[in-house]
Amino acid sequence: MSGHSKWANIKIKKGKTDAARGSIFTKIGREIAVAVKAGGPDPSLNSKLRDVIAKAKQNNMPNDTINRSIKKASGELGSVNYEEMTYEGYGAGGVAVIVETLTDNKNRTAGDVRHLFDKYGGALGQTGCVSFMFKKKGVIITDKALEEDELMMLALDAGAEDITVDEEVYEVYTPHTDLYAVSDALKANGVNVLSAEVDMIPDNEVDPEGHLNSVEKLIGMLEDLDDVQNVYHNAILPEPVDED
Repeated sequence: MSGHSKWANIKIKKGKTDAARGSIFTKIGREIAVAVKAGGPDPSLNSKLRDVIAKAKQNNMPNDTINRSIKKASGELGSVNYEEMTYEGYGAGGVAVIVETLTDNKNRTAGDVRHLFDKYGGALGQTGCVSFMFKKKGVIITDKALEEDELMMLALDAGAEDITVDEEVYEVYTPHTDLYAVSDALKANGVNVLSAEVDMIPDNEVDPEGHLNSVEKLIGMLEDLDDVQNVYHNAILPEPVDED
């Protein structure tokens, strides 16, 4: 996992989290809708819904909003059908980009995504054109209250595969299907979990060099689209500068 820092990407997003909180809730609401359609409204019987609820709470989504999203998806309040679509392509400088979406209008979403790739010097490709360069993993971010060896033992016992040490945090890597089970086990042992998300880990990272501004704008604009749930890439981006 060397070279890839989930924590760095989270910090890049944090600056706009407050302003975009409504958008974040909208995106999670769509994930809830898809999970309920697939497995029903009872999280005790629907592991995918249980995982989305955990993600919602991690993002400070109010319980009333979560419950309303579940009721809407189960038909009690009317519902919209969303379809999962994934787009792959290259940004400027040869950066590989994967865009995961949930949409009720495929033509609109495809047009919006293609427009941004074209606008910022990239190009959409065929399905599979870049995804082979990534591995799907669960990534858990914890603080460093525990010694590395102690956290390593707890994490491996819970089913984790690897741990990396950042200056500020530990990053625990798991099979993506075991993300929330490992996260819950760490919490039960007193570990302070800061984040738990599925990520696409690139096999190799690319320095966009003279194309950094275009790549940052492409990724940021894609993430701001209502239909876009996740954007994964293999670009090396600078970490934000603390203003404190």
